[in-house]
Amino acid sequence: MENDRYISVTKLTRYIKQLMETDGNLQNIWLRGEISNFKRHSRGHLYLTIKDKNSRIRAVMFAGNARQLAFEPKDGMKVLVQGSVALYEPYGEYQIYIREMQQDGLGKLYLAYEALKKKLQDKGMFDSSLKKRIPEVPYEVGIITSTTGAAIRDLFTTIKRRFPAARITVFPVLVQGVEAAPSIASAINQANQVRELDVLIVGRGGGSIEDLWAFNEEIVADAIFKSRIPVISAVGHETDFTIADFVADKRAPTPTAAGEFAVPNRDDLERRMNQSVSQLVQALAGKLREERLRLHRLQQSYAFRYPGQLILQKEQECDRLIERLNNAAAGQLLRKRERVTMIDRLLGQSGPQQLVARAQRSLDDRQQQLVRAFKVLRKERGAYFEKLVAQLNGLSPLKIMSRGYGLAFNEKDQLIKSVREIAPGDMFNLKLHDGNIDCQVWGIEEADEHV
Repeated sequence: MENDRYISVTKLTRYIKQLMETDGNLQNIWLRGEISNFKRHSRGHLYLTIKDKNSRIRAVMFAGNARQLAFEPKDGMKVLVQGSVALYEPYGEYQIYIREMQQDGLGKLYLAYEALKKKLQDKGMFDSSLKKRIPEVPYEVGIITSTTGAAIRDLFTTIKRRFPAARITVFPVLVQGVEAAPSIASAINQANQVRELDVLIVGRGGGSIEDLWAFNEEIVADAIFKSRIPVISAVGHETDFTIADFVADKRAPTPTAAGEFAVPNRDDLERRMNQSVSQLVQALAGKLREERLRLHRLQQSYAFRYPGQLILQKEQECDRLIERLNNAAAGQLLRKRERVTMIDRLLGQSGPQQLVARAQRSLDDRQQQLVRAFKVLRKERGAYFEKLVAQLNGLSPLKIMSRGYGLAFNEKDQLIKSVREIAPGDMFNLKLHDGNIDCQVWGIEEADEHV
């Protein structure tokens, strides 16, 4: 049982790994240090150690994140990294998984870059649904860049080589230094006042993050976002990403690529035009063949070859149709006449006089039936009445009184039912079957209750 206290190394390692992965502080670490033991794997992953004078930690940066680096890491290089700390179970070693890495000394710029990027993204300035479409064949191209750099030469060469018909308007600006951002923003606003421009290229050649910083300023981003002219951003090299790249309607990895995005290739246009002309010629030729065949069929038709016979045939058909119409009209007229005759006969049978006579006969019959029914009812009701009268006479007090009985009423004409209801000297009326007798009480004698 004592062995139950012990756990495996795997369980312990996994428990520590879970603790580290649930610690929010370890999942978003910002670390400063020096690179050592740097190695780039054939699959693109970076393995290295981050150290300072007292400690070191193993680090891994996977290929997906490594491709975003704007520099080549080297041993001894001071860097700033951001990532999460976790445990590598097979060796039981903790290490940092790097998501982002910058050269040390650029930390403040990097933080400012990230802060502005998040701010503009929250405002919706990177929304792809708001991007304007680059015209397929722009004839007026505006370029905002320095006239002394290599970028302007690359853009001119590329645009004129691909589409010589395009006219180029250059807006010279500062692309580096404190005044660069206002200069670029002002040029974008000025270009939007030139209504002939179809597309606008904003950019410069490669350089350090400090050299490219003007394109990370909010004033430039705002000018690009508000531009009515579609904007292509062409800043630095392919690995350089600026705020202007995210706001622009299209990002070009290099100025040369911007020129290729801005205008079509003349050879491609010519090829497409020739292809369209060929398709149009084929379509017209096919349509012409179809119409010729249709014309030939019409020319060979009976109507064109024998118009006289066709007219005679139609005349004969017209006569046949007129005859059918006359027959149909005569038949219809006959049926209507027969219907009128039938209706007249029905009206004769159902005229007002006939209806009144039938109604009078029905009324007489009903009256006779009513008289007979009344006589029968009167006879039945008379017999029933005599029966009720006989029953009523049998129950009538007058019938009883005719056998020698009478009814005594006091002076208030109330029936006297007991000797207790009258006293000696009281007057009362005695009602017999054949009249009334006025009487006075001389004495009262109560009957024996037991009799």
